[in-house]
Amino acid sequence: MTTTQSDLLREVSAGRLRALNQTETKSVLADLKQIAGGEPVIADLLASESALRDFVVAALTLSPHLRETANLEPSLLVAAIEKPLSPQIEALVQEARQAWLPGEDGGVSPSESEVMSRLRIAKRRAAFLVALADLARIYDGKQTTRWLSRLAEASISAAIDHLLLSSHEAGKITVPDPATPSENSGLIVLGMGKLGAEELNYSSDIDLVVFFDEAAGIVPDPDDAIDIFPRLMRRLVRILQERTADGYVFRTDLRLRPDPGSTPLAIPVDAAMIYYEGRGQNWERAAFIKARPVGGDIAAGQAFIRDLVPFVFRKYLDYAAISDIHSIKRQIHAHKGHGAIAVKGHNVKLGRGGIREIEFFVQTQQLIAGGRMPALRSRSTEQTLAELTEAKWIDAETRDELTSAYWFLRDVEHRIQMVRDEQTHLLPETDAELRRIAYMMGFADVSAFSEALVTTLKTVERRYARLFEQETKLSSETGNLVFTGQGDDPDTLETLRRLGFERPSDIANVIRTWHYGRYRATQSVEARERLTELTPELLRVFGESKRADKALLRFDSFISGLPAGIQLFSLLGTNPALLSLIVNIMSSAPRLAEIIAAKPHVFDGMLDPRLMAELPTRDYLAERLKSFLAPARHYEETLDLLRIFASEQRFLIGIRLLTGAIGGTMAARAFTYLADLIVEAALDAVMTEIRATHGEYPGGRVAVVGMGKLGSFELSAGSDIDIILLYDYDDTVGESDGPKPLDATRYFTRITQRLIAALSAPTAEGVLYEVDMRLRPSGNKGPVATRINSFEKYQREEAWTWEHMALSRARLICGDEELVNDAERVIGEVLSTKRDVARIARDVREMRGMIEQEKPPESIWDLKLIPGGLIDIEFIAQYLRLIASVRGVGIDANGLSTAEALKLLGGSLMDRNDLDVCLQALQLYTEVSQLIRLCIDGTFDPKNTPSGLIELVCRAGDCPDLRTLEAELKRLSKAVRKVFQATVGS
Repeated sequence: MTTTQSDLLREVSAGRLRALNQTETKSVLADLKQIAGGEPVIADLLASESALRDFVVAALTLSPHLRETANLEPSLLVAAIEKPLSPQIEALVQEARQAWLPGEDGGVSPSESEVMSRLRIAKRRAAFLVALADLARIYDGKQTTRWLSRLAEASISAAIDHLLLSSHEAGKITVPDPATPSENSGLIVLGMGKLGAEELNYSSDIDLVVFFDEAAGIVPDPDDAIDIFPRLMRRLVRILQERTADGYVFRTDLRLRPDPGSTPLAIPVDAAMIYYEGRGQNWERAAFIKARPVGGDIAAGQAFIRDLVPFVFRKYLDYAAISDIHSIKRQIHAHKGHGAIAVKGHNVKLGRGGIREIEFFVQTQQLIAGGRMPALRSRSTEQTLAELTEAKWIDAETRDELTSAYWFLRDVEHRIQMVRDEQTHLLPETDAELRRIAYMMGFADVSAFSEALVTTLKTVERRYARLFEQETKLSSETGNLVFTGQGDDPDTLETLRRLGFERPSDIANVIRTWHYGRYRATQSVEARERLTELTPELLRVFGESKRADKALLRFDSFISGLPAGIQLFSLLGTNPALLSLIVNIMSSAPRLAEIIAAKPHVFDGMLDPRLMAELPTRDYLAERLKSFLAPARHYEETLDLLRIFASEQRFLIGIRLLTGAIGGTMAARAFTYLADLIVEAALDAVMTEIRATHGEYPGGRVAVVGMGKLGSFELSAGSDIDIILLYDYDDTVGESDGPKPLDATRYFTRITQRLIAALSAPTAEGVLYEVDMRLRPSGNKGPVATRINSFEKYQREEAWTWEHMALSRARLICGDEELVNDAERVIGEVLSTKRDVARIARDVREMRGMIEQEKPPESIWDLKLIPGGLIDIEFIAQYLRLIASVRGVGIDANGLSTAEALKLLGGSLMDRNDLDVCLQALQLYTEVSQLIRLCIDGTFDPKNTPSGLIELVCRAGDCPDLRTLEAELKRLSKAVRKVFQATVGS
């Protein structure tokens, strides 16, 4: 996308953006006409047939966030149209920087709430103007990120000046000069990541690390500093992050400080230096490459960074550090993937070929060579690529390709975030929403955008893979590997030990078993030849995984069950990505490894290169299920095919999750869609079988209600399913009309019993789902099938509060359309009944207290049961649903996930900051728990967990190591428990 030289919006080139659709265009024009009543400039704009008019209308159709801002403050849109943009943005940056100062008339310093309001207004206005300049291509990505970084820096500096001055005025500290509070204060605020590199994105978090120099002397008693400064940082986070009527400034993250789980938010300089010199991690070295003072005592910050240079850029890099760099690489992207790349749902930051790969490409080489070559210590990604070329580390073609790709992907990222001002990097999953991004990028349609994106991602992926090619070539000379004869070859044992195996003799024995053709997969000469060729690479890759012996034994168990091996061994030999995926499973996911060892057929789906490009949507799964069941000739065969299909698809959804092709939230949806389709197909098969024996029941209708996590789209790998079967029939008829007639109760009970058996009976092909029906009326004491009028009566007159809480997650998943509508009406009316709010709150608290007493959490990793864990969040959502009608919120929140219900109800019934806390925690819990449930059975215990899984869990939690992730879980769970108590009472 080329940029224009002008700084005026009215000189935007014709056809720069396309409007989303006619409906949105009409709606935007209606808004603009209303604004035009008070703003002549907008009236003139609407009267003109100009490129500017087309651009403004298109931009507001494409971004609901920009449209909302224009409606809130029409004068801002007028200023954007009339005046040059850069001087306006510069003035707003200065406004933010001076937000701590008294007004023009002098007088007292502004209150904290005044400072917060000034910063939020400046941010909102500047972000609006920057977005328009970016969309009009007055600014390119580099200019956009620079302006956003300057705005963040000004906001941070102003907030720090305000905090220091207010503490000075309160007598807690003494700053050298109240007119410039930060100067010589010894308070160091470093911007990390994109803020440090001046490459901030449109809705970015800002990463800060804060230190203080006790010797600066602004705290009368130095022992008090460790209390005063962390308290100030809590206020800083509130000033920048808390949502008010004016919005927010920047979400603020302080987790990159040393050992965040056990250290205060601000740390003494001396303690920090001791930590980095003695215990600093390589990921922290990578993080500090981009560190830059952005607030507080700038001179002290620059001195601190100078002192850290020997830690970040070592003159000589030891082998352990190189190995750790590769570990960072695996952690950032555990699996490079194979085959096609998906566009829908792709994460442009963390996904294959994404922004993080370019940043890692650059940072890895900076860590390796920056100690000897100071020119490579630049913070900017583009500048470092240029310096790497100058230093002959990469060629000019690589530099140009990665620079172009970097800014293209940053533009995509900005547009994703501009739509609704959300901190997300995921491309939309629907064509309609993807079209929005394509048009914002200046493309004519989705296919042209998708083609450009995939080309870019593949370019990055190719360059990223080549970075580590040399390492692969060097290590393929593995040493002596001889597995002939009965005894062990001493040199071979030494090679195996060097490769990372702790029991080389046992491993040698396993490989001899392969060579002797004792498994079906290794009986043919060709298969053994392929496996022999593959063995050195296989051992090398397995050796790189921690607990290599266990991982290789799982692989041995897998091939021992294969019916044939030549196709797989050939594929592994030519497809390193598939080999690394198998190693990933064997070393990280014991549960998946056991599944493929027991049912090798599930592995077949992985051989399809389109696997990672296809999102497991309901339509995708339904289409495959239909063709899979087509050959079935009778009931038992249908059920067997269902079991095979379910185990394969569960496995393939799991593989997508394991490799990062989809996240935890999408995996939960996919597991739920699969269960919906399986239950529906099983019910159809059961109904056909029942009718053949017992006939139709006149007026008979059946529907299945999904409860619990099935109802709320939150199933995980291995989940059981909670269902209720509802029925109705014609009262005038006494029995069914088949060869073996049954009365109504027995007829519908028989259907339910057959359905439960179809889903949960163990067979050679396994079990579809464990079925739980305890949420039906009267629980286990009640009949297995419930007539709709009995269900309604029970829910209205007899059900306890906890049953109505459970009902708030109910979702009709299949059955007769008329009965489905009846059931949805009943559920909606029951949940919308006006209740005694105090009694509901008391019942919810008692229920939570009882669970806490009877099922205490085993550790912080028991994400469901910990105080402030998943149950707290689910109970908040359920409580809000039950009290919504009393509070005048008439929203139908049925059939939604917990996150969707919270967004819908919490917007009206919760403090916005509390809602954000719950949604952030729910997202983290979902990502981590989905992965853990996929990879292991039972509770996650870091001490006894495969190291590969620990890396994956850290990736899922977007944390550099386990300690940081544990600290984040503790922080969020504590915050959620406070929200629970504020919402439901304590």
